[in-house]
Amino acid sequence: MHLEEIEAIRQLKYRYFRCLDSKRWKELAECFAPKATAAYDSGKYSYTGREAIMGFLEGALGDRDVVSMHQGHHPEIQVEGDSGTGIWYLEDYLIFVKTNTRLRGAGFYYDEYVKVDGLWKLGHTGYVRTFEEIQTGDPPQWQVTSYGAQLTAT
Repeated sequence: MHLEEIEAIRQLKYRYFRCLDSKRWKELAECFAPKATAAYDSGKYSYTGREAIMGFLEGALGDRDVVSMHQGHHPEIQVEGDSGTGIWYLEDYLIFVKTNTRLRGAGFYYDEYVKVDGLWKLGHTGYVRTFEEIQTGDPPQWQVTSYGAQLTAT
């Protein structure tokens, strides 16, 4: 049973990343408990409540010209009854097409999980950066060749 709970939490975090990058906001909202909290970028962007978190995420990444890739690796998940914690290694890459800016970074997500009506949800999520780099302008031989495809596919 313990391994099944850990796998359900993994699936939750994988769904979080997939929905974030594919801009599936309604599905992403379902990953959070109603009173969830978030502290992104070492708490620089902190929110309380699912609606506030979703407002931030959709506002920051909702533009079609913001393309993102978020990946979580090497999870360390602990489960105790109907709650749990997790640490995930984050790797992210974002392209802001309109301003020709790219952001690449890494860090660690620190999550708390709770069961709501028998399903695992994020009670808290947030990351602390290990590094972030931003590149602007037109480096030689660099161009965006495709973006936005299948963001709303079902």
